[in-house]
Order: sequence, then C-alpha cells, then structure tokens
Amino acid sequence: MYRSHTCGELRKSHSNTLVTLTGWVQKTRDKGFVVWVDLRDRYGITQLVFDEERTSNDVLEKARSLGREFVIQAKGKVIERASKNPNLPTGDIEVLVNELTILNTSKTPPFTIENETDGGEDLRMKYRYLDIRRNQVKNNLIFRSKVTMEVRKYLSEQGFIEVETPYLIKSTPEGARDFVVPSRMNEGQFYALPQSPQTFKQLLMVGGMDKYFQIVKCFRDEDLRADRQPEFTQIDCEMAFVEQEDILNTFEGLTKHLLTEINGIEIDAFPRMTFDEAMRRFGNDKPDIRFGMELGELNEVAQHKDFNVFNSAEFVGGIAIPDAAIYTRKEIDRLIDWVKRPQVGAKGMVYVKCNEDGTFKSSVDKFYNQDDLANWAEVVGAKAGDLICVLSGQIHETRAQLSALRMEMAERLGLRKPNEFAPLWITDFPLLELDEETGRYHAMHHPFTSPKPGQLDLLDTDPGKVKANAYDLVLNGNEIGGGSIRIHDKEVQATMFHHLGFTPEEAQAQFGFLMDAFQYGAPPHGGIAFGLDRLVAILGGQETIRDFIAFPKNNNGRDVMIDAPSPIDREQLDELGLKLQK
Repeated sequence: MYRSHTCGELRKSHSNTLVTLTGWVQKTRDKGFVVWVDLRDRYGITQLVFDEERTSNDVLEKARSLGREFVIQAKGKVIERASKNPNLPTGDIEVLVNELTILNTSKTPPFTIENETDGGEDLRMKYRYLDIRRNQVKNNLIFRSKVTMEVRKYLSEQGFIEVETPYLIKSTPEGARDFVVPSRMNEGQFYALPQSPQTFKQLLMVGGMDKYFQIVKCFRDEDLRADRQPEFTQIDCEMAFVEQEDILNTFEGLTKHLLTEINGIEIDAFPRMTFDEAMRRFGNDKPDIRFGMELGELNEVAQHKDFNVFNSAEFVGGIAIPDAAIYTRKEIDRLIDWVKRPQVGAKGMVYVKCNEDGTFKSSVDKFYNQDDLANWAEVVGAKAGDLICVLSGQIHETRAQLSALRMEMAERLGLRKPNEFAPLWITDFPLLELDEETGRYHAMHHPFTSPKPGQLDLLDTDPGKVKANAYDLVLNGNEIGGGSIRIHDKEVQATMFHHLGFTPEEAQAQFGFLMDAFQYGAPPHGGIAFGLDRLVAILGGQETIRDFIAFPKNNNGRDVMIDAPSPIDREQLDELGLKLQK
C-alpha cells in the first residue's frame, strides 16, 4: 500500500512505530548534516528528518534533490521531536526516514501553496487544482461536503426521496436567459439547460412522490457578481398536501439542524415579516436583522419648511448611524460621495449630528430648527452621539439607497459579525410586478406561484395588489431560500398565463405538458429551493460563493483554467446544422 497513515494523524503515542507516508513536499530545509522535509496531504503536515548519522547516503542525497510539490513516499520510524511545534497537531513528532521514493516530480508552482500565498485571484483560478491544495480552499470544500451530507441526512429522516430530473429540457421565455444546447439528431432544434427543476418537481407531486428533494445543478445565462455563477447548485424540495405553514416549519427545522450540526449554534426564533414591512423598515426584501439602523420615514416632519429638495420628493427617509456624530466634515463628505456613486445613485445627502449635550447640528440648519431636528431624531431612533443620514426622491429608489447605506455602514462598524446568525422569513410578496417599459406584468417569482387564498378575483380587477402565497428565507441579509405554494388547477394556471400576456396557444406550446398533467388529479403542493453555494458560504462565515466552489467561473463567466467557453471546429458546427455569423 502507498501509505499506512495520513500526514495529519501521527502523535507522540505513535513513537517507535514504523510508518509509510505519502504526500506533497511543502518545503525543505537543508542544514548540511541534516535535512528536514515538511510533507503535506489533505489531512495535515508531518515533518520528515534525514541526517548523516542515521540515514543512508543515497536516501539523504535523494532528500536533497526534492523540490516543492514533489510527490513522495517516505518510510521510517516515528520519533519525538527535540524542538516541538505547538502550531501543528503533529508537532510533537517527526519521522526518521530510511526509505524514500519519488512518485512524481513537479515544476515550481506559480504561487506558494501556503495559507498566505503570493498568488493573485486570477492566477490562482487559472491553476485552481494547485489552489485546492491550500488549506483555505481545501477546508471550504470539505465544509461544503459536510453541509451537503447534513442536508441529505435531515431530509431523508423527514421522509423525502431524492429524485434526479433531466438536464436537457425545453427552453421557456420566463425568468433569466437560458443556456441552449443544439440537438444534432433534431437539426434546428435546441434543448435548454434548466434554470431550476420547477416543472419536473411539480410533475413528481402529480406522480404521488409527496416529498421530493434533489441537490441539483442549475444554469442561468446572467451577468455575474460575487454571489452569482452561471452554474450553481440548489437544494430543491417539493411537498404535496401542504400549506405554507407546513413548509415553513419543515425548513426551519432544516436550518436549525444545519446551524446546530455545522456551527454548534442553537436558534429558536425565526421571525416573520411581510414584504411590505421589510421594504418600509429596511428598504429591501432580504434585510439583515443582526443590527438596527432601521429606515425612518420623515415626510411628515421634514416637508413643512422651505427646503424644496424635500418638499418636492415623494419620499424623505433617514437612518441613524450609531456613535458617528464624531465624524469630521471630511469624513461626512466622503460618505456623501459614496451615496452619489452610480452603484447607489443618490443625488446628495443631508446629515444631522446628534450632539452629546442634546443639541443638533445639521447641513440644513438654515431651514430647520432644533425642535424639527429633534423630531427627525425621534422618527429614526437616534440617540446622543449618532449621525442621522437623510436621502430623498422616488420612494422605491430612495429606500434602496438607504438600504445600501445601511449595509455599508454596518460593514464599516463591524456589525455584520460572521459568527452571529439571524434567520428571517419574508412572506406576502406581490404576485406580479409591472414592467414600466412594456406595461406588462411579470411573475415576481415564477408563473406557477399561487395567489394568496381569496385573492384570485383581484387578478381581473387590480392585479398589482394580489399577494403571492410565497416566502423567502433570509439569513444575515442574504436570501438563502425561496419558494411558494403552487397552482395545481389547470384553469387557475391558464388564468395566470393570461395575465402574464400568454395567448392560449403560447401557454399550451410552452407549458401544455404541465397543464395536461393537472387534469389527472394534481394534489395541492408547494416547495422551496435553497441556494447551496450561498448557504454554505454564509454558514462558513463568508458571502462570496466562489470560495466554496471547486472550479468556479470568473466575473466574465469564463473558466480560465480550461479556457471555456471556446470556439468549436466547423465540422462540429456542420453536424449540428449551425453556421457562424460573420
């Protein structure tokens, strides 16, 4: 066998044991009469020792020839180290080597395979297989595996059945852009890679598989950012004969299980908040509730003076930044510049310093007196020593800008602690949202989401007021899961397609298979999908999913390691019946 032990398991209790180790050379130290080699595998590092008194000349010379990342096998005896290393689990021992085999040589790697590496992100992505040898990436992948195993364990114990659904499916016009796959055998026709297994899991409910789950790859041809990849992994779940409460309770259980088993944290409270309340208090539908700084609406207390910027605004809102009244004018100017960036989009910012002596100093003292500013402070919950930041404009845009400012200040003030977890359910989303450019309604989640009970008739009279029987699970300001109770009646589904602008013919062409299935006894059903990549990152104390994916794409959607996407040759194009446009 290649090894008797791993490089992370030997301890002082193994002294005088003959062992065989294999791994990669982390580093060598040659003092002339003695050579030390740090040998690494995924379990840890063990120090090997070769010296002139106890090691044969040929083995010693071979040890001197070793380079970084050589793959070797070493046989020898475990001995106690004279100079122990308390930073290593194996730091009390070393292996006195009497037999050394070089299993493979290595070029000098383009960056150091250590915790603190000298390789930039682009370089490490190009040589991702080397980056995986580093503890940070290796441990993230091990962590991801542990989370996935606990998900399977919990859902299996709850009676869920894991079922695989197809990757080559039909393209649909709803949602994000599809990745399409040409069919050689059906020239001129295309499959699509699934954005989710949505319709298939609903068909499984029609088929009587009343508790389904799948850890599944999904694909969306969207612009990328830190928490989005063109291919990503979902924990996809569906249940039959359930109402919203059943699903929320089941997946609160899953989240509690993961927090306990993975993070050692017990959480009982899963507060619930409607979409409208979340937008009013926090300015977005995935608020981080680990800290305050809630939005205050200042229209009533700020639009009665001669300050036309506020008087002409649909919405005036503010937040109180704790203990920030000490900011200098230069620091406040930098904050104003931050909110005026294109990514945020504010035109300016009014500020109020809440002084320790109970007085106020603002950038609009010309228009507002101390009583006015005291009213502002009361609305936003500011205390002495806080800084009030006020923005104005259209209601939706201004709330989003205040939300961005709130999150930025929380980050700067260290309020977003990665070892604290605050889950939250958001419910009662709008069923439809209006596209201002086209004047058409779009499904806020997807076209299979059921309206809240008793609101179906509103689709004909006031579709914008219809609430969805939908819910999102938010953790630390990130949406980690979302789902809904589904439509299970053919006529109701046809009505929904009508309000989304589908003709009966278009609805039948795109989704006829699902509507036909509903004629054969479709049960009430609903489900949820968790973004596994994002969930793992948050449980791991981070928010960038790329660090928890073995082979991620870069911000341009490219795999720089294998150089994909890439052109294909003309022969393949001809077989597929495709022609390149010049």
